Amino acid sequence: MLEIDLYQPVKDYLQDHGYVVQAEVRHCDIVAQRGQQIVVIELKTSVNLTLLIQATDRQAITSAVYVAVPEIANRRSRQWRGTTRVLRKLQLGLLVVNFGPLGVSVKKEFDPSGSSAITLPEHEIEVVEDVTPRKSKQQTAIVREIEGRSGSYNTGGIHQQKLITAYRENAVLIACCLQHNGASSTRELRQQGTGEKTSSILSANHYHWFERVSRGVYSLTPQGAKDLENYPELCRRAQILIDQSTKRP
Repeated sequence: MLEIDLYQPVKDYLQDHGYVVQAEVRHCDIVAQRGQQIVVIELKTSVNLTLLIQATDRQAITSAVYVAVPEIANRRSRQWRGTTRVLRKLQLGLLVVNFGPLGVSVKKEFDPSGSSAITLPEHEIEVVEDVTPRKSKQQTAIVREIEGRSGSYNTGGIHQQKLITAYRENAVLIACCLQHNGASSTRELRQQGTGEKTSSILSANHYHWFERVSRGVYSLTPQGAKDLENYPELCRRAQILIDQSTKRP
């Protein structure tokens, strides 16, 4: 079993309870948002020191940090009881994914309060609010990244994948506009909905997709045209935005 096998069941579980789910957001396997509530879930095939370090690091973002692991055969074993005790001590929540003969299910074992006295419905994730709500730089960056994405294009638990971040998505949109319209000024691109970061993305040219034709005017490079083939879903969305912008009076 791989971490990626845990992603879809946990994503479905969160979405069923009203969360907007994004994968691989600033090193977090899963970030879920419901209103102002931010929940972070780290996926692992077993509880180990690496997972505990990652999960406690995420507590700088939010107090609502869970780990998600596969169901084990012997839940009464000394090792499992010790594992849950450590997670409670670290004030981490626990989700267990069961791959049974009748299908896959996700069960919440406990919330990240460290208290076994909390009795909540197993299908709900309830976050114990901080006395003083966190508004850390990390959480602000997480929210900004989520808001900058138009959809969930990544899969949690896959390492060394080429992530579709808000920045990359914006760059793809700019590239699609240039491919559709030819060389364009930053002003013309912004009118098509490429956003306020258009100029900085074009000048930085991190992906080598853009070529400066003249002051404030850019075209798409052959490398950019080739790389767009790797983002069919984003290109379809970009085409919708382009079509909408051309219909405006």
